[in-house]
Amino acid sequence: MGRNNETFTLIIDRHRVEWAKFRRALRREDQEVFDDLWRAPKIHLAAGAYSAHDTPLETILMSMLLEQHKRIRVLEGHLRAIEPDETA
Repeated sequence: MGRNNETFTLIIDRHRVEWAKFRRALRREDQEVFDDLWRAPKIHLAAGAYSAHDTPLETILMSMLLEQHKRIRVLEGHLRAIEPDETA
């Protein structure tokens, strides 16, 4: 019988456990931000499973970066909406 591959969810959870000591060393408010970052890979489970990258942590980090960039773009849109038009 063939061996089953780990699901991407299990891979994410395994890596998160590996970072547990780092998390514990953070201040409480930074722990909350750290936990928020680790929610991002779960949003992109399908893409992570599809990529089946040799280094899963890279896929996890790319998911985190993607979510951060999405937030930045939303905030930039809000700023453009409230800033006066300087070209006039």
